[in-house]
Amino acid sequence: MNCPTRALTLLLVMHMVASSTAQQVESQSRHAWVTPEVKAPRVSFQTFESTAAKGKVSYHIYTPSAFEREPKRRFSVVYWLHGSGGGIAGLAKVAAHFDAAIEAGKTPPCFIVFVNGLVEGMYVDWKDGSVPMETVVVKELVPHIDGTYRTIATREGRLLDGYSMGGYGAARLGFKFTELFRAVSIMGGGPLQAELIQAPRAGRQRAAEVLKQVYGGDQEYFRSVSPRRLAEQNAEAIIKGSLVRQVCGDKDETFGPNRDFHDHLEKLQIPHTWTILPGVDHNPMKTLIALGDSNWDFYRSAFGEQVTIKPEVAKPNTLRPTQ
Repeated sequence: MNCPTRALTLLLVMHMVASSTAQQVESQSRHAWVTPEVKAPRVSFQTFESTAAKGKVSYHIYTPSAFEREPKRRFSVVYWLHGSGGGIAGLAKVAAHFDAAIEAGKTPPCFIVFVNGLVEGMYVDWKDGSVPMETVVVKELVPHIDGTYRTIATREGRLLDGYSMGGYGAARLGFKFTELFRAVSIMGGGPLQAELIQAPRAGRQRAAEVLKQVYGGDQEYFRSVSPRRLAEQNAEAIIKGSLVRQVCGDKDETFGPNRDFHDHLEKLQIPHTWTILPGVDHNPMKTLIALGDSNWDFYRSAFGEQVTIKPEVAKPNTLRPTQ
């Protein structure tokens, strides 16, 4: 073998090794049960041992200032489910938004658990068993939080809130485990469509990739674990005891599926609020800011306070925009 040929062969081998390493790093990051730590006021980084994930799983938790001031008091818990991408980048801003509202007395002090939903864990147990996301959250994280912190360890003390992929997760976990979670907030949720063929924000190819990776390429499995199916199966329990809201900006690419999901809940006669935010695109902080104090009205109601929303405030947000 002459020198140019050997050099070319070496370059090809190096490229193959580099590609393989990059794929391994990407796979590891997408399945990173322990995320980087986010440093933010009143937010701490924690881990717990997970049997399902066979190792440590991380989460971040916000603790209100009242936690130190009132050592005998127990607090409600908000489980915040992030969207695809891992949720680390926006964690500090969301925590600061909650802290400001709590300190201003707009909502009762509570713990905010920032769940590690992986880059694209979908808050569901994957069909091939490789990622037991639902099991980790429901069977392990929730008991861990109740056993570690001074929580109100009942369904009345737990609220699920999520954005985008997290809105989908909040809907499916809240509708499936009505005995664990009283309140369910679905913001800019997705995928809420009946079949995973087209992803409003990513197209057909990405939808096919997620379908294959998470749901084993099986549309029936996607349907069986979807919040649409779970709403149908558990409508009676949801109607009886769950507080549900759905929020979406009218400039959000997921608006169509969100509107259809709202219609689905209406057909099932599941009480819920449907809030449309004019001019808001697919952005969690824009959504929270646009909700304003109505966000904290929902939280206070979820935590047991009697809240009356003035019709002149609620009406513009709940009407559909002109098509």
